[in-house]
Amino acid sequence: MTDFTFRPGHTALEAVGLGMKHRRAWALRDCSFRLPAGRVCALVGPNGAGKTTLLSLAAGLRRPTEGSLTVLGRRPGGAEVRPRVAYLSQDKPLYARFTIADTLRMGRELNPASWDRATAERLVDEGGLSPGARVGDLSGGQRTRVALALALGKRPELLLLDEPMADLDPLSRHQMTTALMTAAAERAVTVVMSSHILAELDGICDYLLLVADGKVRLAGEVEDLLAAHTLLVGRHEQPGAPREFAAHTVVETRRTGRQLTALIRPDGRPVRGGWQASEPTLEELLLAHLRAPDAPPLLTPSAEPRVEGKAVGASVGRSRLGPAASGPYGV
Repeated sequence: MTDFTFRPGHTALEAVGLGMKHRRAWALRDCSFRLPAGRVCALVGPNGAGKTTLLSLAAGLRRPTEGSLTVLGRRPGGAEVRPRVAYLSQDKPLYARFTIADTLRMGRELNPASWDRATAERLVDEGGLSPGARVGDLSGGQRTRVALALALGKRPELLLLDEPMADLDPLSRHQMTTALMTAAAERAVTVVMSSHILAELDGICDYLLLVADGKVRLAGEVEDLLAAHTLLVGRHEQPGAPREFAAHTVVETRRTGRQLTALIRPDGRPVRGGWQASEPTLEELLLAHLRAPDAPPLLTPSAEPRVEGKAVGASVGRSRLGPAASGPYGV
């Protein structure tokens, strides 16, 4: 029997020219990226960007209109992949008439070879939930906890989460985050989590996939993407961007009185002038790119999709990322 188990270093998701059309509108178009296995990936983008569509395609619930998408090296939703993937949608569908105990028993019976009873029951117990409580009587946050217990109890290799913690209180959100990080660390689970809570992604995710207007704008290691950008602050009273920025890629500029704040991708040379430079936070990076949808896309080398061993798609090579890999650019 062939062993299809994936480990860190393998590919969890890979898209090449992926497109999905809903009636007359494209939800995704010409998306190409690769997600290595074992990462915790933040899937970020504005409403309608295509995040939910991408997750449903990865779960095998839809077929793409064009291009290709592979999950753990196989076709999404196939018999070899389905037992190894857990998908939690925004509406977190559960049987309202089931008790919590019934729900976890269903998880065990549907996944007899992999079910982790201890993990599932621990997540429920930490929320102070009674096994005999009916799902239909639970609050939104409590249902989320049960749904996450069901997903993690499956012991998936790939966990797809669509806005999983939007209705959780701060304590429950912290507990669920800890559970996700523990699963990712102990079992090398690949986690793809869409979220609108940008500040909470910092320190949780080590990989980023930013989607806007149905296309991939940023993809790769959070550390490398941050290091490839520099946040500049200084006095500038003239209209337009400063002349010192001409040799660099300007993502966004914002003016407050006489002060200009800019996010740029330096070409490796210092920016002249009296600019105060720092590495952006993850939230600053994401907000700038969301406000500037026309900024050139950026994929780190590990995010480049590969066909027969060759990288394809829009990317920035290691030489462009190299000078900033150890910290922010000097000014």
